[in-house]
Amino acid sequence: MGCLEMPYLCCIVSMQMSKKKVGVVCGGYSSEYQISIQSGTTVFSNLDRKQWEVYLITIDSNSWTAIDDHKNQYSVSKGDFSLNKEGSHITLDVIFNAVHGAPGENGQLAALWELLEIPFSSTDSYTAALTFNKRDCLSVLRGWEVPTAKHFELNQGDPIELDKIQQTVGLPCFVKANRAGSSFGVYKVYAIDELETSIQQAFEEDHQLLIESALEGREVSVGVAKFNDQIEVFPITEIISENDFFDYTAKYEGKSQEITPAVLPDDWQLAVENWSRLIYEKLGLKGVVRSEYIFVNGVPHLLEINTVPGMTAKSIIPQQLHARGIELSDFFSYLLQTALKPA
Repeated sequence: MGCLEMPYLCCIVSMQMSKKKVGVVCGGYSSEYQISIQSGTTVFSNLDRKQWEVYLITIDSNSWTAIDDHKNQYSVSKGDFSLNKEGSHITLDVIFNAVHGAPGENGQLAALWELLEIPFSSTDSYTAALTFNKRDCLSVLRGWEVPTAKHFELNQGDPIELDKIQQTVGLPCFVKANRAGSSFGVYKVYAIDELETSIQQAFEEDHQLLIESALEGREVSVGVAKFNDQIEVFPITEIISENDFFDYTAKYEGKSQEITPAVLPDDWQLAVENWSRLIYEKLGLKGVVRSEYIFVNGVPHLLEINTVPGMTAKSIIPQQLHARGIELSDFFSYLLQTALKPA
């Protein structure tokens, strides 16, 4: 798709500007660390060096470090997020957040950047914390009548009442870590005698669980961003997993078909697009987000919202951008330039 078809993106990307210093932040403290490294590397590699001076920042539980295009290494200050090397001190103009899970997708880093007044590509700290907490987010969205699965909430230390869980959500059901991504800590349970084992395994990922009825139907993934103050839905992806559900190996090891654009009945497509726009607007989301739905009797039921979606070579958002004719370099620059705009 060229500039004539999408002028709001092309014009912003092509405008003349002095180089800004951008930190592409990846890694994190969760099981999604390696996926985040891949996402960060994709962004770092694709950003236009004519527009940006780019640093790849890797966060883990032991250190915060950065490298530049010349492989120079810097330490990253946890106080002001500056880059430091042998007396040199680099202040970043803007941040591209590619940290899946904690502390990038749950709002912790966003809160730091907000305090430091450093613009960043993803949603604000409050909304990030809300959407990362599946239970709380779905509870809010049900208030707007967004269709969801039947659910049961369980915390570590609560009595595990297997019969009550089965009566509430039925079987099969999904046992999910409440605050995790990439299908870590997610188990599909067919029989009640499997339920407690799956609960204990999910507790290894998070001490809060969400147990949901297993929805049967066509699954889609919907990318959304705001262009020129208009909420736009990307070409929708249908997911056909070779596994029992869209788990880690289906997502990242080629065990699924991902059809973009999905071939859906017109009323189905309109419904899922409308819900996606409403959710983006009502929650006050920013940057690019990706949501998952399953159609049951033609009605899209929301599974979850990802405010820092994957940007690896196998990720869904890059597939959707390709289907729309948008280059990754242009889109990443657009997100950064949008973040730099005065509020």
